[in-house]
Amino acid sequence: MAHKYCFEALDRTLKDIMKCDLVFGGKVIVFGGDFRQILLVVPQGSISDIVHATINSSYLWDHCQIMTLTKNMRLFQDGLQRSTAEEIEQFSSWIIQIDDGTLSEPNDGLVDIEIPSDLLILNYIDPIEAIVSTTYPTLMQKYKDETFLKTRAILASRIETVDEINDYVL
Repeated sequence: MAHKYCFEALDRTLKDIMKCDLVFGGKVIVFGGDFRQILLVVPQGSISDIVHATINSSYLWDHCQIMTLTKNMRLFQDGLQRSTAEEIEQFSSWIIQIDDGTLSEPNDGLVDIEIPSDLLILNYIDPIEAIVSTTYPTLMQKYKDETFLKTRAILASRIETVDEINDYVL
């Protein structure tokens, strides 16, 4: 995500270059992104500041045509087993329901989300060790294998947690 001022600056620049008062100087601009992903960072900004910095709070937003992807292309990979495709479909649907706020209806903004038991790591002593060994079960044998490493990731909400995981793996 980029600050709306970046897009507005591009709009003014293209209008000037093209000597045209149409949005973006009459040029078609394609933006790509996922509003379900992380918002841009506004240093020292409140939630309101962050929301007001997004493109959908710009004068340009009224001129945008929104197109959405509707097929999960991971489900159409060659050689993907049917059971794996069904698992991916179920997980994707669950994530979207969380994001849309439809998982625990009625939703008054404060809900408990039950995480499916197959996504939980239940038996562990060290949580970092458990997360790494579950995500990378054969890391010592495959740490040089790009395809093994590219197909999995550990996400964390705090940089301190990322540092702890990296220190453990190293």
